[in-house]
Amino acid sequence: MQFLFFLLLYPIFWFISILPFRLLYILSDGIYLLIYYVLGYRKKTVRNNLALALPHLSDKERLVIEKKSFQHLCDMFLEMIKTMSISKKEIEKRFVLTNMDLYYEEEKKGKSIALMCAHYASYEWVISMNHYISFNGYAIYKRIKNKHFDKLVKDIRSKFKAYLITTKETKNVIETNVKKGILGIYGFASDQTPRPTENMYWYRFMGIETPIHIGAELLAKRYNMNVIYLKVKKVKRGYYEGTFEVLTNDVQSIPDFKLSEQFMDKVEQQILEAPEFYLWTHKRWKHKRKD
Repeated sequence: MQFLFFLLLYPIFWFISILPFRLLYILSDGIYLLIYYVLGYRKKTVRNNLALALPHLSDKERLVIEKKSFQHLCDMFLEMIKTMSISKKEIEKRFVLTNMDLYYEEEKKGKSIALMCAHYASYEWVISMNHYISFNGYAIYKRIKNKHFDKLVKDIRSKFKAYLITTKETKNVIETNVKKGILGIYGFASDQTPRPTENMYWYRFMGIETPIHIGAELLAKRYNMNVIYLKVKKVKRGYYEGTFEVLTNDVQSIPDFKLSEQFMDKVEQQILEAPEFYLWTHKRWKHKRKD
């Protein structure tokens, strides 16, 4: 059944991927009208999240952000499909890294790197940075249930010299690379909800007490990695800029959880600058601390 579903959708995805960007965004506008006005996909979740995170705005102001966020979501979904056939030249034109010199200085330090980023603007096209780096690039992701689509995603990423590893595989991959002396850069999108456990770490994100991921920090400390943050900005439709910021070159000196807090503060700053480009469809505040 999984394979049949894949066979039905793959030709559609391939056709979408070869559309010129002008037609791609016309299609995106149509999909937006369908999912927002007809299907109402996760509209309640987005509206609740915006009310929680941006209480200082009026209902009218949040409604504008809500609609823009759905428009951006549709764009990003089709841009992800476009990655199937996009050329190296095209993706590098549309996702520009503004300060690769800072990144190269980090590579010279001879330590693996933990790259922290958010589900903001275009986190899919971050893979284009693999064209510039000399380290092995690893993107940590959640495995897709349909194994055929999971393989397709891996094949697309490998085109850009990126290795996809699941959250469960991450520790073993890093440990193996350390033993073999292989330097890597590991991409963590750590801004969304962790699985509930008794030992969740809580922090105020967007003014709300929130459980946050601390795995990137723990792994960076265990394997003595430098840590950098990638801030992605949407310049205009279909065009993005990524800027690196060094969080630490001495991870062992950072008090526990401080690095994770610093990361969440930077995500919050990005959201407040342009909230319409954040992934609001995720149920970010579904967990409440028990008394």
